[in-house]
Amino acid sequence: MRFFKFANESAIRRAFAVLACVATMPLASAAEPMHALAMYGEPALPAGFSHLPYANPDAPKGGTIRLAESGSFDSLNPWILMGNPVWPIFTQPGLLAEPLMMRSIDEPFTLYGLLAESVETDPDRSWVEFTLRPEARFSDGSPVTVEDVMWSYETLGTKGHPRYTAVWSKVAKMEQTGPRSVRFTFNTADRELAMLMGMRPILKKAQWQGRDFSQSGLMAPIGSGPYVIDKVDPGRAITFRRNPDYWGRDLPVNKGLNNFDEIRFDYFGDANAMFEAFKAGETDVWRELVAARWDRDFDFPAVRDGRVVKSEIPHQRPSGIMGLVMNTRNPIFADWRVREALIEAFNYRFINMTLSGGKDARITSYFSNSDLAMQPGPATGREAELLAPFADQLLPGTLDGYRLPEGGDRAIDRKGIRAALKLLAEAGWTVRDGELQDAQGRPFAFEILLNQSGSAMRSSSEMRQIVDIFVESLRNLGIQPRVTQLDSAQYVERTNNYQFDMTWYERGLSLSPGNEQLLYWGSAGVTKPGSRNWMGMNSPAAEAMIAEMGRAETPEDYHAAVRALDRILTAGRFVIPVSYSRISRLAHKSEMHYPENTPLYGDWPGFMPDTWWQEERN
Repeated sequence: MRFFKFANESAIRRAFAVLACVATMPLASAAEPMHALAMYGEPALPAGFSHLPYANPDAPKGGTIRLAESGSFDSLNPWILMGNPVWPIFTQPGLLAEPLMMRSIDEPFTLYGLLAESVETDPDRSWVEFTLRPEARFSDGSPVTVEDVMWSYETLGTKGHPRYTAVWSKVAKMEQTGPRSVRFTFNTADRELAMLMGMRPILKKAQWQGRDFSQSGLMAPIGSGPYVIDKVDPGRAITFRRNPDYWGRDLPVNKGLNNFDEIRFDYFGDANAMFEAFKAGETDVWRELVAARWDRDFDFPAVRDGRVVKSEIPHQRPSGIMGLVMNTRNPIFADWRVREALIEAFNYRFINMTLSGGKDARITSYFSNSDLAMQPGPATGREAELLAPFADQLLPGTLDGYRLPEGGDRAIDRKGIRAALKLLAEAGWTVRDGELQDAQGRPFAFEILLNQSGSAMRSSSEMRQIVDIFVESLRNLGIQPRVTQLDSAQYVERTNNYQFDMTWYERGLSLSPGNEQLLYWGSAGVTKPGSRNWMGMNSPAAEAMIAEMGRAETPEDYHAAVRALDRILTAGRFVIPVSYSRISRLAHKSEMHYPENTPLYGDWPGFMPDTWWQEERN
């Protein structure tokens, strides 16, 4: 372990700096180098730990794992807005381009040193400083330098995806403070910023000289991670090869990880094609998202003879939000009563029984399945205090409690239809000659946009089934929406620019929501392309709760701010939510294994394929 080791000159410089400051500043403000950083409290693992608790340090190395993705790709740069990139480069942190620190998926939000051997910050977290490991190397053998770090942060912050640019605006100063150390000073009181600065991918500056970083392309990026890009079949497949000279293979944070010699991602037209490929033995792992299919569709020969096994992995992560989102940039969705009417018309109980046999729970808030979720009934205590200044702006149900309609057992829920018609009438819409119209006789017309490749959590056929049932229900309101399916490239282009009325929406949320919430729900996303604010919400109250989350110094205050935000989002009625599962269902080749100790986040990026390994069948 090298978490506390510094170059001599760096240690001496810090020692004199601390001595010089003793007379002028409280002792408690003197920072100390640390091996890890937690958002709240102390890291679970002490300095000198041997391996992550959810990794098997004795896992054998070798073999190939073949995974499936839906859609296509035309870019190997996932850090910008342009193009349709290979998402595993981004969603598998550290696969190719490592960050300074690595997130443990067995804790709500704790980072351990990866490229950085240590981290320092003050009690208020107004700045953070990282010291690079001297042995850190890119895959071409060149050292990872402070210059690479600073170039990566500035480039991502000015030319990268909005997920990076929003946080960069809160950095007042970036400076090199030693041969291997860099410090970030913030212009905003936000304790999460020190964490976020440890999580950006570090790229090789020299590779990008004379190139426009903001443009998509198929140039293989050079990173410092355990894998390099081996083969690319544009739009169809990509293979990552384990680097035998990987500099960090013996670090405790990597013990038992990165076990496969090759990781291959094949792209398919939709989830149905992916499932057929898995059944035929062409891919090694299938993540099933529908409980009814898990019980019904896994009786094929490979399961019966033991070549494929079914694993259920529990998790404690929030449900996030998933369902049909209404774009309030379209005036017909601007009125909350209209949005509530469409929620009433969505017969959840019947749809859930049809798709999952009623086994999965409904998403009743954005943080369902966690302690961060708003509680039933009126807001109390600190939550109520935080929301009180915005009482006149909040929608009904935010302060006094909001519940989703349950729906009925039959395809058409008469009770829901009656409630919807009443709300629509209050909003100025009336059924005339079988068509819902406003006072000027204009019809209530909109488009439901779908990705024909499906999504991370639903196949295209399942989404279409949900939408078809919903459309039939809407006919009873005099509404006949147009349903359009596009290929993934066209779909990404339209959703990045908010050119839709209603579409399928999925946003995974963690146990430590923070600055990314502004990218999801912040007002800048109303007009700025590429944000996650697909609903177009503009809520000063929501932004105030997000700011409060960043300022919170205790878990209690933090939880209150998140629950208050949850109330604003849920009562905003922007999304017609569906169900979620408290377990992950993975079917996989019997020779593919994962550790017995599964992490807090369960099947989450960083778990598969990172912790998995391959053993030959007996």
